[in-house]
Amino acid sequence: MWKLVCPLLLLCLPPAVVPLFCYTCVFPTASPLDCIQFPLMCPPEQVCLSSRAVGVKGDFRVVLNEKSCILPSMCGVTGEKYTMGLNFTFTNECCDTHLCNGASTPPNPSWTVSLLLLFILNTVW
Repeated sequence: MWKLVCPLLLLCLPPAVVPLFCYTCVFPTASPLDCIQFPLMCPPEQVCLSSRAVGVKGDFRVVLNEKSCILPSMCGVTGEKYTMGLNFTFTNECCDTHLCNGASTPPNPSWTVSLLLLFILNTVW
């Protein structure tokens, strides 16, 4: 009898909640650098966040990258915030699998071209 009851009891128990781990930044960083990341266990009901904020003042442009946990209601949100004397436009992107927000942001193409040119010039000379 117990051989039949035990499996039935296990089926009646609610599934165990597995915590979600996301990368978080020690501090936000300016592009093209990626932040120093470490895994963080998110509170229940939260997902992984990758946020990008672009600040412009005249010809000066700064891109900040941030990663952490966030409530799903903040996913896909775009808005503005004022910090460091600049107006930033930010975009929140979310994902819901372990450490899914770890991919670094693609570098600015002009930065990549500059590095490539420096490499070529150093190799030729």
